[in-house]
Amino acid sequence: MANKEQDVKLLEDSTKYISDPVLQNNVVDLGKRMINHPAYGAMDYKWTTEDFDLGAALGRGKFGRVYLARERYSHFMVAMKVLFKSELKAGRVERQLLREIEIQSRLKHPNILRMYTWFHDDSKIYLVLEYASQGELYKHLKNSPHGRFSEHRSAKYTYQVASALQYCHMNDVIHRDLKPENILLTGNDQVKLADFGWSAHTQSNKRKTMCGTLDYLPPEMVEGRTYDDSVDQWCLGILCYEFLVGCPPFESDNTEMTYEKIRKLQISYPRHVSVGAKDLISKLLQKPSKNRVSLVQVMRHPWVQQNKEKNPNDTVVIEKPQNPRI
Repeated sequence: MANKEQDVKLLEDSTKYISDPVLQNNVVDLGKRMINHPAYGAMDYKWTTEDFDLGAALGRGKFGRVYLARERYSHFMVAMKVLFKSELKAGRVERQLLREIEIQSRLKHPNILRMYTWFHDDSKIYLVLEYASQGELYKHLKNSPHGRFSEHRSAKYTYQVASALQYCHMNDVIHRDLKPENILLTGNDQVKLADFGWSAHTQSNKRKTMCGTLDYLPPEMVEGRTYDDSVDQWCLGILCYEFLVGCPPFESDNTEMTYEKIRKLQISYPRHVSVGAKDLISKLLQKPSKNRVSLVQVMRHPWVQQNKEKNPNDTVVIEKPQNPRI
């Protein structure tokens, strides 16, 4: 059991730096309500739909719907993903979902979407997730001028995704499906790596399953070879390119043409892409995979370091959240 008195003191001490007294009081009040929740420190608390007020729909996926929700005791805002067991069974993805829950519920990093808890009833499974108010990064990419991000935003987001992936690898997790659609954005312009449906937890660091998204597949997957966690470095190189250009580098009219470009590393850069960005991307899109730079090297790369804080005013346009109707 948690020591609630000690945790309340830690909460009060940790919020002393907040200069706005109203905000400070709100944060402390919310924290105290969460600490005093019956589930706090309890391993056997049984969550149900009665613990939450469901609000506006946030999105819809192949097997589920996502809603804004508020936990009734603390008033803490979350995203509630509701999955229908019948649809999961029909799609034969029950094991994939269990693996996703097992992996994501253990990951705690500033740039990884938190899964707080999960529960189920006779017909549905409920995932209680961190609420990222600005939604998919893909939407912001497409709505940006010329359909691409600036070098500042590209470097900033690349750094944050690299940090999240490095944490995953340190915990023996390979993401395997990196793309803008699987990254969410918070109200303070921080990325949150999400969707761990294709992730693998493996201490051997060797896999052979072909999975992910066509335009992001690394050569070792395309060629049916065994691969390791360096597939995430490859995907990060594709992601960085898409940030800067607006589309992935090997995008083609059909699957076979895409495969051929991946095998041959057939890549071209528009004139606006800087030398530094090209250098980083080329060091990630390497064949064989052992030649790819590490994620730590990505975060330390001169282009990333020079650009991620270069123009703080060049940030995403934060949209005012819609009325959650709770």
